[in-house]
Amino acid sequence: MTLSNLAAGLGARALHTRWLVRAPIRLYRAGLGFLFGTRMLMLQHIGRISGERRFVVLEVVDRPAPDEFVIVSGFGTKAQWYRNIQAHPQVRISTARWRNVAAIATPMTDDESATALEHYIHHHPGAWDKLRGTIEHATGRPVDTLPMVRLKVSTATS
Repeated sequence: MTLSNLAAGLGARALHTRWLVRAPIRLYRAGLGFLFGTRMLMLQHIGRISGERRFVVLEVVDRPAPDEFVIVSGFGTKAQWYRNIQAHPQVRISTARWRNVAAIATPMTDDESATALEHYIHHHPGAWDKLRGTIEHATGRPVDTLPMVRLKVSTATS
C-alpha cells in the first residue's frame, strides 16, 4: 500500500466519523472560524424535512467576487446539506472574516461546476490529489465531476 493510498483511506474514514467531521462546527460557533483560514467556511442551512437549523463545514473552491464563494459537495447530490439548500436556498455562512452572514445558495450547472473544478485543480494540484483520493475512497467511485454551489452574500439582510 502506498503512502497516498493510506492517506486516502484515513481521510475517507475521517469523513465517515461523525464527531470528527462535526468538530470544526463548534470552533466556528465559538467565533474561532479564523483558525481555518480562507479555504473553509461553515454553512448553516435548514433541514428540508425537519425545518431545523443544520451546520456543515466545507472547503471553499473559489472566490469569484468578494461576496461570493463556491463550495463543493464531495459526496455528490445525495449529501444532506446539498439536498437541503435545494429546498431552502436561504442560508447563513461563517468564514474567517464573517460570522453568521445571510447568503443565497445556488447549485451550479454541470458546465459551471466543471469549469470551477478545473480552476481549483490548476491552482491547488496537491490539495486536489489528496481530496480526489479521499473522496474516491469514501464514495467507492471515481470523481469525474463534483456538484458545486455558489453562495452569494445578501448584503441587504446580513
